[in-house]
Amino acid sequence: MSNPADASAYSKDNPFPAHLTESRMLNKPGSAKETRHFALSLAGSGLHYKAGDSLGVFATNRPEDVAEIIQRLGATGDELVSPQGLKLSAPLPFKEVLFSKVALAGPTKKMIETLAAKATAAEEKAKLTGLLAPDSKDLLMAFLDDREFIDLLSEFPSAKLTPQEFVDHQRKLMPRLYSIASSPRVFPVEIHLTVAVVRYTSNGRHRSGVCSTFLADRAQVGSTSTPVFVSHSHFGPPADGAKDCIMVGPGTGIAPFRAFLQDRVSIGATGRNWVFFGDQKHATDFLYEEEWLAYLAKGQLTRLDTAFSRDQLAKVYVQDRMRENAAELWQWLQGGGYFFVCGDARRMAKDVDLALHDIIAAQGNMTPAAAVDYVKQLKKDKRYQRDVY
Repeated sequence: MSNPADASAYSKDNPFPAHLTESRMLNKPGSAKETRHFALSLAGSGLHYKAGDSLGVFATNRPEDVAEIIQRLGATGDELVSPQGLKLSAPLPFKEVLFSKVALAGPTKKMIETLAAKATAAEEKAKLTGLLAPDSKDLLMAFLDDREFIDLLSEFPSAKLTPQEFVDHQRKLMPRLYSIASSPRVFPVEIHLTVAVVRYTSNGRHRSGVCSTFLADRAQVGSTSTPVFVSHSHFGPPADGAKDCIMVGPGTGIAPFRAFLQDRVSIGATGRNWVFFGDQKHATDFLYEEEWLAYLAKGQLTRLDTAFSRDQLAKVYVQDRMRENAAELWQWLQGGGYFFVCGDARRMAKDVDLALHDIIAAQGNMTPAAAVDYVKQLKKDKRYQRDVY
């Protein structure tokens, strides 16, 4: 029998034009964050998903950024170009390539080399040459980290590039993957996302995350087609509904666990559910608070432990709550429970992993080496799963 997930004509290479049906703010007024809940309709796509999967979204760049690049290059936008980094069947108008095919951020050393070769103003040439000096590697890295292509065009106006030369320095605009925050058992033709909208300032300019602001600002509810595809994952709730689940998901890392809970409740899973959630402030940043409290009230969520880092002088994080509940967490693991983590890979996931090793060593009276082996076995048995980014 063929897998229904393979039945759709839509894929990463042929994304489905989904309609955005909902966009609402999850943070309350006064929050330092902008986290939004999005719902997209898959009606008519033939696409299937499961709790734990991700949704790939193809975004477009901000029209004002595209217009500024065209203007600074003295171009019209109609010039036909074929970027080196893209395998296009035929050249496309410069404006179209900038809008939907290439990334406007992440210039590399190669761009600095090209500008240095083309700059005619002595001051600009000296600065560019200085950045390329053998002992300036760290300086160059910091310089590029703080800039997008548009910055370089405004800082070195004497270096004249053709549209083709410009796009040859750009990378392909890649789709962004978001953990799905809904279960197909509850929402068979709809997908929910929990997205942190990225906006910040660097080098005196306002920046924005391409895909998060595409969803928040440029995709209109009900009218805009949003190209999407389902990315299937090995991450997901246990097939055996009798197994206990410990889910650690601070911030937008909570997304798949909303899907897990919906999934487990809908099949009448008898295993217990324990959620660890963290963010900045309880009053403004408790994502999906009403839903978690409703699950708790019905006994469908056994435990909910929260860590709001800015609500007290000493910052408290999810790993601190894990350590406070070490004995019970160990009991759940010893009873065959599953342990899931979703969210920031660089800091949070590392801190949670360290806490897990420490808890296992202390509660199980093990050496650090034995705790490492225990965790390895959990991973082997698919009882320790991570969806980190």
